[in-house]
Amino acid sequence: MLAASASGSGPMSPSTTAVHEPVASVTVVGLDGVADVDFGDSESELTRRGILRTDVDACGPTLAGLDMISPIFIKGRLVLLWAGDPVHTPEGVTTGTPIAEVKARYPSVRALHAPQGTHRFDGLIASDGDRAYLFLHDGTQVRKIIAGYAHWAHRLFLDGHAPC
Repeated sequence: MLAASASGSGPMSPSTTAVHEPVASVTVVGLDGVADVDFGDSESELTRRGILRTDVDACGPTLAGLDMISPIFIKGRLVLLWAGDPVHTPEGVTTGTPIAEVKARYPSVRALHAPQGTHRFDGLIASDGDRAYLFLHDGTQVRKIIAGYAHWAHRLFLDGHAPC
């Protein structure tokens, strides 16, 4: 289920959306979520509040005004946010951050190795309670940031990912 959900998720280029909206001034993704979006929020509640958009030409629902953050839902609840540049963590990690800096900013980060023979990125997972950041990297620098529930971040890494 996670792989299917993740395969339909991933940051979309602003040029691929049907309605162009300015990127929100808040570009920080934390372990609680982003702006007015919290992990555990329901799809229906976010839609009712006008935050979740399903009316754009994307490969899954998007967050209004947050073009570079894509939500991943499991059983109707927000479990992960997939973030692209220029979104960053409160500690300043973003796409392009060197791996050495990630390790310095998150001293308890654990290395995750992609299965041999795949074209998947290796990962670094920094957990805090039931939440985590998953930093996918090419061995040198961060390529993608995923934040949310630690269990689902780890499953996403194990099951693979295929964003649009």
